[in-house]
Amino acid sequence: MSRTAWLAQVASSNIIRRAADAGFIQVAHARTRRLDRRDPVKVQTKTLLRLLHHARNTKFGKEHGFASISTVAEYQARVPIREYEDFWQQYWKASYPKLQGITWPSAVPYYALSSGTTTGSTKYIPVTRQMVRSNKKAALTTMALFRHAYPKAKTFTGKFFFLGGSTDLRTQADGSFAGDLSGIAAKEVLDVVRPYAFPSLELGLITDWEVKLQKLAEQAIREPVTAISGVPSWVLQLFARIREITGKQSISEVWPMLRMVVHGGTSFEPYRDAFTQEIGSDLVKFCEVYPCSEGFVATEDPRHGMLRLVPDHGIFFEFVPLEEVGKDRPTRHTLADLELGVQYAIVMSTCAGLWSYLLGDTVRFESRNPPLLRFAGRTKFYLSAFGEHLIQEEVDKAVAIAAKACHVQAIEHHVGPVFPTNSSTPGHHLYLVEFRGPPPQNLGEYARILDEELNRANEDYAAHRVGDLTMLRPRVRAVREGGFGDWMLARGKAGGQHKVPVMDNSGKLTKELVTWLDQQPNAGS
Repeated sequence: MSRTAWLAQVASSNIIRRAADAGFIQVAHARTRRLDRRDPVKVQTKTLLRLLHHARNTKFGKEHGFASISTVAEYQARVPIREYEDFWQQYWKASYPKLQGITWPSAVPYYALSSGTTTGSTKYIPVTRQMVRSNKKAALTTMALFRHAYPKAKTFTGKFFFLGGSTDLRTQADGSFAGDLSGIAAKEVLDVVRPYAFPSLELGLITDWEVKLQKLAEQAIREPVTAISGVPSWVLQLFARIREITGKQSISEVWPMLRMVVHGGTSFEPYRDAFTQEIGSDLVKFCEVYPCSEGFVATEDPRHGMLRLVPDHGIFFEFVPLEEVGKDRPTRHTLADLELGVQYAIVMSTCAGLWSYLLGDTVRFESRNPPLLRFAGRTKFYLSAFGEHLIQEEVDKAVAIAAKACHVQAIEHHVGPVFPTNSSTPGHHLYLVEFRGPPPQNLGEYARILDEELNRANEDYAAHRVGDLTMLRPRVRAVREGGFGDWMLARGKAGGQHKVPVMDNSGKLTKELVTWLDQQPNAGS
């Protein structure tokens, strides 16, 4: 019998599983107390200095004098903020995939492929051994904070369902692997943990989303699932397939031991009611995470109901005011001096050889200690085709408020500008909204409420809406249920971490989406 098979047999014992769950509770309490006790500012400073010491003899480290840097201020003075294209063109392209010694001293075993939502091109993000450990520590922190808050929500008595992308990784010239981050994570699962995880590596290899979804549902209904993780839209598709196969009215009837739903990658509020109805049990708790291909940023602390930045897993964070992004010398804050309520772009220096790397996401902090934040959107996901300066956070909230007022569930949305065709008629925003269940009977009323909320939330938007002079009231088109998923499938971006783009400032993607929808049966209104 192989070691893995033996471990699986041992772990299948209910006694062993209960013991493992009881043991983890102690780990959860200890990890949470350690996080609460330590000063996140000091932890972050030590993290940066350790990273600099480790990479001091790399090409990048020598060019920027890492060996003589002893403070955060010195680091910020010597290392400018860069984006992915800067690293690719200046440091990685000539040697890829053999990047050892360039921006990080050790070999790079994995590359996470990212669709590059702000650039439209594929990114090859280095994932070092240190980053693998960083991600595992962040996952431990997630589970620790959750179980500390909900000690009775037993998770190790069953299996954790990871609904990710394909685990099929491409072997590269130097022996490294490239593929979806979830595939890398699946490959790195420890043998002792694998009996607690679903799906199997073989099932995870399937690349055809429709085939994979069916097989996942067929096999998962026989598993004692206690937790599930995935992008909300894809998890809902799985739930629908499971209910279709079993004929059950709720997921809790299929998985009575389910206690935890981990979500991330997009705003959960539009999905919350749908998940609550699908699951049908108030014993199930939701947990938000904030992972990226470049590194794990934050995880929910249920005691506060917000994301908590993880300060001690090999990543140093800086924060640049959104309005200063792109300037030659933007103000660079750390946890020591950031202001609450301000929208900041995240900048990361990591144990995978990214240095002052502009992630492309924005957040707002509600507390410095503990460092609590809310995701606000993307640095390049904005809408200002007419000077209105809308951000994703405002759009997400307005869509949700309008849905609640109209007693419907809006689970996916996309918005872009429709430019005027003549000088006498101003342009407007077009919202494509997928509703769970029937759409609003009056889409005009939905648009009115949405517009009213945006006027209240954003002064620039309100100024452009005065008298319909420079921008007309937004229009809303209902997308048939499952329509966005079919569009993503048609673009080869189904499952895994793929998400519907929320905003399109150019209007080109919006026009493409409308054209595709018009060609489908039951296209919507």
